[in-house]
Amino acid sequence: MCGIAGILHRDGRPASAIALKRMTDAIAHRGPDGEGSFVEGPLALGHRRLAIIDLSPAGHQPMATDDGRYVFTYNGEVYNFNELRIELEAKGYCFHSRTDSEVVLKALVEWGRDALKRFNGMFAFALWDKREQTLLLARDRYGIKPLYYASVGNVCVFGSEIKALLASNELTAGMNKQALQEYLTFQNFFTDQTLFDGVHLLPAGSSALVSRESISIERYWDYDFTEPEGSIDEAELIEELDRLFQQAVSRQLVSDVDVGAYLSGGIDSGSVTAIAAKELPYIKSFTCGFDLNSASGVELGYDERAIAEYMSYMFKTEHYEMVLKAGDMERVMPRLAWHIEEPRVGQSYPNFYAAQLASKFVKVVLSGTGGDELFGGYPWRYYRAVVNDNFESYIDKYYGFWQRLIPNKLMPDVLGPIWNDVSHVNTRDIFRGVFASHSASLTRPEDYINHSLYFEAKTFLHGLLVVEDKLSMAHSLETRVPFLDNDLVDFAMKLPARLKLGNLGDVVRLNENEPGSKTAKYFQKTKDGKLILRKAMERHIPRKIADAEKQGFSAPDASWFKGESIDYVRKKLYRGHPRIFEFLNKNTVHTLVNEHLEGRENRRLLIWSLLSLEKMLESFEF
Repeated sequence: MCGIAGILHRDGRPASAIALKRMTDAIAHRGPDGEGSFVEGPLALGHRRLAIIDLSPAGHQPMATDDGRYVFTYNGEVYNFNELRIELEAKGYCFHSRTDSEVVLKALVEWGRDALKRFNGMFAFALWDKREQTLLLARDRYGIKPLYYASVGNVCVFGSEIKALLASNELTAGMNKQALQEYLTFQNFFTDQTLFDGVHLLPAGSSALVSRESISIERYWDYDFTEPEGSIDEAELIEELDRLFQQAVSRQLVSDVDVGAYLSGGIDSGSVTAIAAKELPYIKSFTCGFDLNSASGVELGYDERAIAEYMSYMFKTEHYEMVLKAGDMERVMPRLAWHIEEPRVGQSYPNFYAAQLASKFVKVVLSGTGGDELFGGYPWRYYRAVVNDNFESYIDKYYGFWQRLIPNKLMPDVLGPIWNDVSHVNTRDIFRGVFASHSASLTRPEDYINHSLYFEAKTFLHGLLVVEDKLSMAHSLETRVPFLDNDLVDFAMKLPARLKLGNLGDVVRLNENEPGSKTAKYFQKTKDGKLILRKAMERHIPRKIADAEKQGFSAPDASWFKGESIDYVRKKLYRGHPRIFEFLNKNTVHTLVNEHLEGRENRRLLIWSLLSLEKMLESFEF
């Protein structure tokens, strides 16, 4: 797990070692254990190392093949590297280290781009071919590891974080106004755009070949939630799910440093920790809770420390926890904004603190991310759009639901100062564009459920992964996600929707800003969501936890924003000259925020996003 960066002058001009050093220095937090560079002709490759497997100098990067033709800088972990190494050794390849990096390099030499389909893990890398003068950039199937790039004239710069690209001095920070509209609609990005003008995020499951003539992007893998035909045996599927899950966790325990686990009160992190604890006695576990003295309503159930402590007792982990209070958000915002660069999905500062806690004790931590998206953990979302006339009707319903921040009717007012620059953008087309293809015949609720699972894996899960990477690497911590093991994902995608959800066809109007109430509507009826996963995990975690309602990892910000944090909200959004109002209509925004501060609406997601955008503009001097 590391940080990478590089420069390629596509016109053949020599690359600058000084510029490369600035780029790798900007992401030094990703790799405090070493740094390396390769500068030759038009290319410069840089690397910051966080040593996890083979801590010796043999793992130094950039890494070159014995004949010197290929040079490689790599970030990630490929967990099936030993199997690939055996296969490559049978073909005559020799190895000089025990690293997965060297295996990935030589697999690429042997199989070219086809090697990408063989890798089971998380990665982002750059491979330079001296003979062909081409640069291959690639990213793992699910987008666990980020890779940004920008093409400025004849120069291509890339890196694990945007700040590395800015440090090259080939581009400056400027607001991508179209991406801002995309973010304010979805609280996420469904395209490859970022809020930084000219900077793109290489799509998950894709590679890019950079040559003198062009930059060509090719997708090598995509999700496919398609139910098999014929009868099934649920008992056999439960057994196979259990086997694959245990195998996935076991695979991701490979390490030459200490491994820990996040442990909330939920089924996903609890199951991961339960399996890991069987192989690593007294594994360290970590939980963040919340001070609820000023919380109210459904937020009174947000603190899961008691359940986590109970599971720690059950699994015999060495357990550590911390309590977040109102005020912790504003204290961390400067650091958070610098590391996260651009906000995605929901509030993320609790994750920053969780990573900070874990990093004090381990260099690798296991996370339960991915369980919801694979096994149907958000029933209140899917049921929004399961009865439709056709695919376009489905798109309209689901698109309406995913306008998480600003609905279309308000967007011209909110984006008043820049509306002439973005009025041509059709966010419904952006939403629909997530579906590269769709089934020609959509007749059952299950068909639409599977399209929703596809959509959320491609967008919401991807946003979670990008955030999780940056917040863990801010503390030089590697986060691993066993649910995103290739074999487990392939299996989960083929499971019938009725084994994941028990209330198909029900449509209820729910408020995305109120997780407590919306989950209760379904769990009271059917204990809905992740049904087969619950049944498989009952043999590993207490049944009352396997059957419990879903609870997201969220602070009681709805209460804090209109209570103990109200002065901070007013300071950042009302006083002085907030930078966001160069792009947004101040009066319209204040009207929306006031509705929350006065207790008339819950706009916690919008307020968090506005605060994050303001701090981003300050941090990167747009």
